[in-house]
Amino acid sequence: MKYRSHGGTPPPPPELQLLANFFNKFKAPLIIVLIVLIGARTSFYTVEPDEEAVVIRLGRYISTQGPGPHFKIPFGVDDVTKVKTQVVHQLEFGFKTTDSRPAVTRYSKREYVRESLMLTGDLNVADVEWVVQYQISDPFKYLFRTSQPVKNIRDISESIMRRVVGDRLVTEVLTTGRAEIAGDAKILMQEVLNKYDMGIRITTIKLQDVNPPKAVQASFNEVNSAKQEQEKMLNQAEKSYNRVIPEAKGKAEQLIAEAEGYSQEIVNRAIGDTKRFNDLASEYNKAPAITEKRIFLETMETLYKRMKGITIVDQKVKGLLPVFSKQEVIK
Repeated sequence: MKYRSHGGTPPPPPELQLLANFFNKFKAPLIIVLIVLIGARTSFYTVEPDEEAVVIRLGRYISTQGPGPHFKIPFGVDDVTKVKTQVVHQLEFGFKTTDSRPAVTRYSKREYVRESLMLTGDLNVADVEWVVQYQISDPFKYLFRTSQPVKNIRDISESIMRRVVGDRLVTEVLTTGRAEIAGDAKILMQEVLNKYDMGIRITTIKLQDVNPPKAVQASFNEVNSAKQEQEKMLNQAEKSYNRVIPEAKGKAEQLIAEAEGYSQEIVNRAIGDTKRFNDLASEYNKAPAITEKRIFLETMETLYKRMKGITIVDQKVKGLLPVFSKQEVIK
């Protein structure tokens, strides 16, 4: 049977009418089931291994949850904020990494020159670039103790670095003092962060690059080259000194030892001769004739030992033939 309109609203199709009747009849249970499903879906959340979750209930801090599944009151009663606490965050000062791929790492420092220029303790200027790495130690403090934690960290780090660099000479900043500067800056920066109770732990501060300003870099390189040449000459002079002086000292000590030995020998010989003369004088006083004869014989024996080709013959011997040619016979 076809329905013919006479200017009124046509009745809905039977299927829609049936669905409307069903909804009107079970409206309340359906709404309850829908609310339960939505609540069940939003009552659970999962915290990743590198995260911690801060739970806020109606604007009041409740707890900090670690990794794993957790329950919360749905419908906006509990608000959960996840924070990366195991991730090491990095801030760059004096430059910015524009491309971090290992093969094509690029940096830009055009906009950060004023950040890196620092006054040293001897009123020179150094261009200092450094990196700060930190972790979030307390998510609640990090979220609610300050409204701009990253900006606060940058301001504190720049202030501390200027303080530490300002206590040192420019040569120390540019050469041997870099590790000490980074260590002191880390300690002082952590003390300030702890004072403000920001929930931040500094893991590393590293001086990336330290140079003189470009305007004076050529002159600084010349001075540095001259200092290196000076060190080279000093090292060579010290090397020569270490080679020549010990040798001269050794020869001097040898000569002194030889002189002392000769002196001792002369003294000992003189003492021996004196003792011998005293003994001889004592014997002479006892028997002068015998002593004179013994001295004479000993003296002649000593003299004749030095001579060659001499034969001594008793003068009482008669008829001795001169069988020795070129020899002198003494009677």
